[in-house]
Amino acid sequence: MRVQQQRPPRYPWWQLVLLGLAGLAEAIVWPLRRMWRSKGPLDGYGLVHFTSAGGDALIALALADTVFFSLPVDEAKLKVAAYLLLTMLPLAVAGPLLVVPLDRAGPRRVISLLAAAARAGVAVYMAPRIGTNVLFPAALSILVASKVHAITKNGLTAAYAAPNEGLMRANARLGRVAVGGALAATPLGLLFLRWFGASGPIYLGAVVYLISAALTLRLPHPKVERDRPDKVGRRGKVPALTGAAVGAVGLRAGSGFLLFLLAFALRRGGEPSWWFGVLAAAGVTGAFLADVFAPRLPETLREEAVVVGCVLVAAFGAVIAFELFGLVALAVFALSAGSATEFGRLAFQSLMQEHAPAGALGRVFVRYEVMFQIAWVAGACLPALLLIETRGGLLMLTGFYIGLGVMYLLRPMLEPTRPPG
Repeated sequence: MRVQQQRPPRYPWWQLVLLGLAGLAEAIVWPLRRMWRSKGPLDGYGLVHFTSAGGDALIALALADTVFFSLPVDEAKLKVAAYLLLTMLPLAVAGPLLVVPLDRAGPRRVISLLAAAARAGVAVYMAPRIGTNVLFPAALSILVASKVHAITKNGLTAAYAAPNEGLMRANARLGRVAVGGALAATPLGLLFLRWFGASGPIYLGAVVYLISAALTLRLPHPKVERDRPDKVGRRGKVPALTGAAVGAVGLRAGSGFLLFLLAFALRRGGEPSWWFGVLAAAGVTGAFLADVFAPRLPETLREEAVVVGCVLVAAFGAVIAFELFGLVALAVFALSAGSATEFGRLAFQSLMQEHAPAGALGRVFVRYEVMFQIAWVAGACLPALLLIETRGGLLMLTGFYIGLGVMYLLRPMLEPTRPPG
């Protein structure tokens, strides 16, 4: 007599989806609970950065649906190009105003609070006017406030990092927190987009920004450090950062170029919008992997070597994408480019926070953040303004990365030697 083996019960697909979402929620909620209970100042600031990144993701989701995917390609190109060019002006004007408050440790927390509150107020004003001419100046104001948050983050990270925790590890931890914030906000943003239209994610973003502002009140006052003997120029230039800055600026320009090259190429080719979602997810995954593995790099590895290595990895990925053109190859390239850009960002941030004198943090952070913004916009404007074929653009990107790496390696030989003494 045969004994029938009992098969495991089969669950409906919707139950499996709910279980998966519950597991994802638990994976996000548990670290947030730990950071809330932690007494470490960097954990407290991690909650602020988590909500800030979540709010930015919600605004980006609403703008993508309103400006990019809903307009004809030529009209979208003009509006996006105008938006990109305008993003450089306010930060260039507002940046110098941040120098004096950021040079002092105390006001950094207040600046972070005001940046979150300003984004919340503008989002509430913008949401019911999503189809009017108010959209672009309001979105521009939110972007500038986000850049103010990013500049302030450098100073607060350096102030809140534990003595036994290197700056690379602290920056990587906040990078993982930002990715978690974007991932947590995106599903809710998609639901609000479906239920309430483009205004839904914007209203939700305003609520998240208000939570970010409230969490800022829990932060301790940043500690005041003594000036270090590092040299810094009048406008915030640090000679020790010159070589690494070249690589970091190049990676940022390449990132902007790649994003808009693929976006407009997919729209012109009539590919489904989920292709762009796959490529965007691959880029975010690459950045997250960089945040995971960056703290595990050998401590003897110099940050400058990390930057040049990232440039060469991005060049190799561009070659592969050019030869094996397709969704899979492009996704692999987006993964490698996102990882390389994030590695370079972490390495340069650590160098900047290490070499910037305590009394000149504002000058240094504002200088290089403005440089990065200009580089990203310049790279993004090329495919937004010009008709660049996708494979040709990838070949251009390969040559750019290779040239950047060669220039970085040859830079010490090209510098004039100074006589001793």
